[in-house]
Amino acid sequence: MIPEKIFDQSIKRYFDCIVPYLEDDSVSEIMINGHDDIWIEVSGKLKKTDAVFENPDDLLGGVKNIAQFVGKTLNELNPRMEARLPDGSRVHVVLPPCARNGVSVAIRRFGEFDLSLQKLIEYGSIHPIGAKFIDLCVQMERNIIVAGGTGSGKTSLLNCVSAKIHDDERIVVIEDSSELQLQQPHTLMLETRGPDAKGRGEVTIGNLFHSAMRLRPDRIVIGEIRGGEALTLLQAMTSGHGGTMSTCHATYPDDTLRRLETMSMMSNVEMPLQALRSQVASAIQIIIQTSRFNDGSRKITHICEVMDLDQNGEYQIRPLFKFRNRGNDPTTGEIIGEHIGCGNMPSFTDHAREQGYTVDERWFQPPPDAR
Repeated sequence: MIPEKIFDQSIKRYFDCIVPYLEDDSVSEIMINGHDDIWIEVSGKLKKTDAVFENPDDLLGGVKNIAQFVGKTLNELNPRMEARLPDGSRVHVVLPPCARNGVSVAIRRFGEFDLSLQKLIEYGSIHPIGAKFIDLCVQMERNIIVAGGTGSGKTSLLNCVSAKIHDDERIVVIEDSSELQLQQPHTLMLETRGPDAKGRGEVTIGNLFHSAMRLRPDRIVIGEIRGGEALTLLQAMTSGHGGTMSTCHATYPDDTLRRLETMSMMSNVEMPLQALRSQVASAIQIIIQTSRFNDGSRKITHICEVMDLDQNGEYQIRPLFKFRNRGNDPTTGEIIGEHIGCGNMPSFTDHAREQGYTVDERWFQPPPDAR
C-alpha cells in the first residue's frame, strides 16, 4: 500500500497499477508515457511493464489530484508541473497536446542514501586512488563541478563527494527540488519555489544564492546549475567561498566549461566573452565527470583540473585520471575497463604538501601499456 504521507486515499485509487513499483526500493524511476505505456528504471536499465491505467481519465485525474495535494496548478494554461512529494520523490507531468503520447509522468524516487566513495570503489565506479584524490580536493577546498548526462548519477556522486566535508563546517545547500541528503549536523537546506497562478512569489536559485552568501556559509552546495545563476556561482567561487560544489549537464569535461560559459550569458549581466572565460577558468578548479554505460553501470570517467586560459584565450584542462573502456564482456555484457592515471600532477601539489597532506606522484602515473 502506498504510504499515506505520499498520497491520500483520493489519489491512491488512481495509481493502483503502479503501486508495486512505488513499493519496490529497487525501482529508481517510473515513467508513464500515456495511460498504457509504463516503464521503470532498475539498476540503471529501463524495462517496460505490463501495467496500464484503465483509461486516460484515470491518469489525468491522478495527476490533477497530485497537483491539488502539493498546491500546484495543472491545466490547459499550465500543462507542465514539477512537484516534490513528502517522501522526497520528484514528479514531473506534461499534459496533452504538449505530450503527444497522452499524459506523461516521470516519478523519480529517492530512498535512504547509503552510497559513499568506499561503495563506489566496491562497485568499480572509481579507483581507490581517485577516491583519495577527491577527498584531498574537498579538504583543500577546491571548487568542484560534478558533470554528466541525464541519469549518469551526478546527484548521487555529489552526495558522496560532499560527505567528505567536515562536520564542523556550516553548509548551505541550494536545490530546485530536494535530492541531496547531506548528513553533516550543521546543514541549512534551501529550495526554490515557482510562481503562483498569478505569476507571483517565485524564488529562483539565483535568489537563494544571494541569501546564501549572507548566511555565513563555510561551504555552498548547489544541486544543479541550469541557467543564469551560473554567473553568480562563478563570482562566489572567486570571492573567497572556496570548496563550493555543484553539478552540471555535460558529456565531456571541456563541454562543462562551455556550458557554464553559455549559462552565465543567460544572466542579466553583460560581460565581454574573454572576461567571462577568465572567470570560468579561475572559478572552476576540479571537474569530476560521470557517465552511464550501456550495461547500466555508472562510472567516473574523468577527473580533471582546470588551468588558466592559454595565450589564445581558450580553456585548458589537465586530465589527472580517466576510465579506460575496453568494451563489453561477451558473456555477461558488463563493461570491461579500469581507471588509470594520466601522467599529470595537479598544480596544487606543493601547496597540499605544505599543508601536511600526502600527495604521491605514483597516484597519477599511467600503467606501462598506456605510456
